[in-house]
Amino acid sequence: MVIVDDHSIYRSGLRADLDDSVVVVGEAADVDSAVALIAELVPDVVLLDVHPPGGAGGGGTEVLRRSAGLLGATKILALSVSDSAEDVVGVIRAGARGYLTKGSSGAEVTRSIHAVAAGDAVFSPRLAGFVLDAFGAVAGEQAETSEELDRLSAGELQVMRLIARGYAYKEVAANLFISIKTVETHVSAVLRKLQFSSRHELTAWALERKLL
Repeated sequence: MVIVDDHSIYRSGLRADLDDSVVVVGEAADVDSAVALIAELVPDVVLLDVHPPGGAGGGGTEVLRRSAGLLGATKILALSVSDSAEDVVGVIRAGARGYLTKGSSGAEVTRSIHAVAAGDAVFSPRLAGFVLDAFGAVAGEQAETSEELDRLSAGELQVMRLIARGYAYKEVAANLFISIKTVETHVSAVLRKLQFSSRHELTAWALERKLL
């Protein structure tokens, strides 16, 4: 894995917080060095700050654009203090597979790195909603008439949409005014009916069908 961030103290702290299962093979502090390092190492995953300096001023999206030919082998996971819709949607459109805020714990980042490396999509809670809305795919005739979604009850469909957006069970319960136990029951039913083993697979499924 490669870390791209212009703050050396943050890079050091992040490395210390990651699980031993994550091997950091390189670090970059700006756009040009990030592009060069990705091309040289072709890492499985890049933790990419959204606003690294340098290059033509395009930040993380410039890194993604200039590394586009390698994005099949290398997965990009954005990690930023920003939770703005513009930043989230911008890097996802450019090819990132997920987006975490820097308030995430080392354990959360570690799990997300492994999930993205496996081909899943990962978002901090609520951020996925920006992407869903930007691509206009949480509702409408296409979603309502899809064979897969037709298998779900109204309650399961509501829970599925929030889970796919990255909400935690507690947040889903609060948004829908139901108990956490009911959320758990609906999630189990959704995963069973759609034949998934995890919420990461559910989000990846949504991505493949351009729900994200």
